[in-house]
Amino acid sequence: MKINLGLLVLGGVAAVGAYLAYGQFSGADRAPARAAPEAEIAWIAAAPARAEPKSGEIRIGTGILGRVIKVHAAVDEKVEEGELIVQLDDAEARARLTSAETQAEALREEREKAFASGREDVRKAEDAIYSAERAVTGARIELDGALIAKRTSNGSEQSVSEARKRLTEANERLERERLAFIRAQSKANLPAPSSAESAVSAARTEVRLAEALLDKTRIRAPLAGTVLQVNAKAGEIVAPSPEAPLIVMGDMSSIRVKAEVDEGDISKITVGQKVFVRSLSFPGKEFDGTVASLAPTLAQPRIGPRGPKRPNDVEVREVTIDLDAASPLLPGMRVDAFFRK
Repeated sequence: MKINLGLLVLGGVAAVGAYLAYGQFSGADRAPARAAPEAEIAWIAAAPARAEPKSGEIRIGTGILGRVIKVHAAVDEKVEEGELIVQLDDAEARARLTSAETQAEALREEREKAFASGREDVRKAEDAIYSAERAVTGARIELDGALIAKRTSNGSEQSVSEARKRLTEANERLERERLAFIRAQSKANLPAPSSAESAVSAARTEVRLAEALLDKTRIRAPLAGTVLQVNAKAGEIVAPSPEAPLIVMGDMSSIRVKAEVDEGDISKITVGQKVFVRSLSFPGKEFDGTVASLAPTLAQPRIGPRGPKRPNDVEVREVTIDLDAASPLLPGMRVDAFFRK
């Protein structure tokens, strides 16, 4: 069989030409055939970033092992600062508190005659602190009830305001009594406490421990904001775990962006620098912002790359960006931050 060498050569040239043409022009994700002039580039550094609430995501968990008896908040609901959002079974904690209070009161009456003389002012101050602590506990539980009643439309804003006022007054009273106790203890030539006084103080410490345990069964919102996730369900047994929060919430009054700038670009970034943010969810749109703060140290990246992985030894600096206006970005959304010249 004869082979026409001329046709073979022409075919090869055509194939190479087609390959080069495809490599230069096909696909929007390919690099352009020529680099853009320097004047056309409006940014000097880019970094992967993630949108988050103004406060960041607040991950709320439990400090003790317990059973959830009530979840008072739902996703996308607004909660007030100090509002009860998850309640654990508190039967045992209440029983311990009642027992501790009863023992402390009985011991106080039984040992009073054996108290050392010359310490009357100290004992009076201790009694005042103990009474003020009981008032704070009662006022806090009263505020829990007022906030829950308001949420279920069985209460009013006025009742919540009055309960907050009583809690504030109770805390202020407790601070005054603590200062008075310090002054009483600082007097010169103060006799040492008797064994009877020490026993009463120890019993009251047990009351405080029981109160602290009861308080841990009532998980409250640390700030006013919006509930973003609810992972707790009534009847579940929950335990302390930073990786498994019961509630995730945040201040959604505005959205900010956290970017991770590679170590090689950190010298280009300053507080007050203008930034624009792009998201695949909103093609063709840019959201302007300003660098609000820079992390004081470098760290390992936490935002996974969309494209090829960065080297494992790359360190990044976290940069907080405040957006200039309201945006449709949602917490957790992946974005790209471009830092202007």
